[in-house]
Amino acid sequence: MIAINAQQALKSIRNGDLASIYVILGTVDYLADQLKQAFTQQIPSEEQTMNVGSYDMETTPVAVALDDAMSAPFFGERRLVFINHPYFLTGENKKTKVDHDLASLQHYFEQPEPSTILVFMAPYEKLDARKKLVKTLKKQATTVEVNQVSEAETQRYVQAALDEKQIRIDADALQELVNRTDGQLGLIMGQLPKLMIYAAQSQRIDLAAVQALVTKSLTQNVFDLVNDVLRYQTQSAVELYHELVAAQEAPLKINAILLGQFRLLLQVKIMARAGYSQGSLASTLKVHPYRVKLAMQTVRHFDQAALRAAYLGLLQTEVQMKTTQRDPELLFELFMVQFVNERQSAVGTRLSR
Repeated sequence: MIAINAQQALKSIRNGDLASIYVILGTVDYLADQLKQAFTQQIPSEEQTMNVGSYDMETTPVAVALDDAMSAPFFGERRLVFINHPYFLTGENKKTKVDHDLASLQHYFEQPEPSTILVFMAPYEKLDARKKLVKTLKKQATTVEVNQVSEAETQRYVQAALDEKQIRIDADALQELVNRTDGQLGLIMGQLPKLMIYAAQSQRIDLAAVQALVTKSLTQNVFDLVNDVLRYQTQSAVELYHELVAAQEAPLKINAILLGQFRLLLQVKIMARAGYSQGSLASTLKVHPYRVKLAMQTVRHFDQAALRAAYLGLLQTEVQMKTTQRDPELLFELFMVQFVNERQSAVGTRLSR
């Protein structure tokens, strides 16, 4: 099995160094799209209509894609065939009426068509390595992993895109851009065009530009809310909660993200004490490395009891939101009051001993 990263794959594809079968495996859509474009550009534009095929396995039998893959190129040197959502390579039991001839696919893996580039676009964390089909595929294919990208890698992609336009970005502006997009590469790259327009004259993106042009994600706003809760800043927390509701964010959704964030903080607190590193935490918890980094920075300042109390309080708030007619904003205010009171009571108990 040949396994390479996205940057290595892009370089070899653009240089025309192509294999017969590829698996693009992972959930980072931006990188998968970049690879798909690079493959397509290897077919001359005037030939693409006849020599590029794309098939969704959730709606189309794999035999149709194989017929295309086994056909000779039409007045060209290569044929390019994309097989999208090949769920039969995973452990997923998807209910579908599509009948797939996997025996023929197994045969194709063993004897691929030399003039065809067959690309499996697999937006999954992993394939089912127990399957014979997958074992054969791994032997024959070049696998390109496009799973979670580290913060450093994300910044390199951003820098490379800006270097092409001869635009520089200040360090604090780049960090704020990462913060406001939760470190998600696709979201960041989607924000770059308007920042580049802003910097057309000065050739520089500063902090003010990012703050003015890039809206904080809901997750980032909730992260600010988490910090307010843990610092017992009731007024600030309640005001931010009201702002999110006024911006048409559903209270149940806000509470669910809050719960998820406190669950992550508890997990990181416990596992970091057990010796897990940032990288191993992200891998074990299947969480974006940037979220783990922020969580590790946060839990240093708060004890496990406070994290647990907040989590349990929000869990109770969710139950009340689902089972009563009480105003969600009032329920959040009551949660904050109770959380602060419990903290003051705990501190008073310790001082009296």
